[in-house]
Amino acid sequence: MQEDFSFEPAHFYRFDESNDAEFYSGPRLVKHLDDEGIELLTNFYRQIIPSGGAILDLMSSWISHLPEELIFNSIVGLGMNAIELNANSRLDKRALHDLNADPDLPFQSESFDVCLIALSVQYLTRPVDVFNEIARVLKPEGKCIVSFSNRCFPTKAIRVWQTLDDEGHIWLVKKYFESTGLFNFIYKETLSSGEAHKDPLFAVVAQKQT
Repeated sequence: MQEDFSFEPAHFYRFDESNDAEFYSGPRLVKHLDDEGIELLTNFYRQIIPSGGAILDLMSSWISHLPEELIFNSIVGLGMNAIELNANSRLDKRALHDLNADPDLPFQSESFDVCLIALSVQYLTRPVDVFNEIARVLKPEGKCIVSFSNRCFPTKAIRVWQTLDDEGHIWLVKKYFESTGLFNFIYKETLSSGEAHKDPLFAVVAQKQT
């Protein structure tokens, strides 16, 4: 990808530009990753997230993929559907919020040690604004872990996401972090290459600057 690439409004258009609140009004209590992928993501969290601390599960649903044995001071889920959030037993607190309508997070600055975005970054229409907000609510040296596969609701995934392959998706998420100028440590993990009819799974991890 070109180093001088810059985002344009057309990159974030979607086939379905109707109100997201209507699209997500009904609960979807389904898995967005195969069972092996879920296990891989949970194990990755187990390796990278220490117990304790405050966790923000952004764009949350009914599954947070966090290891059951890890105990945290708090887990806050922000999502679009109350039924899905209420079905998530790992959450201590829940917030209904549409990030595409308002990218400002309803939390105090430096409130969280870790932010998770699992299998949903492809739906953000104002991603750099959201990632700036993630930096604001993370504590210094707090981590943001963005995981994704190639599954999506195609009518709601942004145009640029759908034009890219797996490596392109990794580049795009890194570009979101880099565009804020607020994260100083970025690396990627390939959790599954998607061989043998398995879902591919990738993660990009960034650390907030001190």
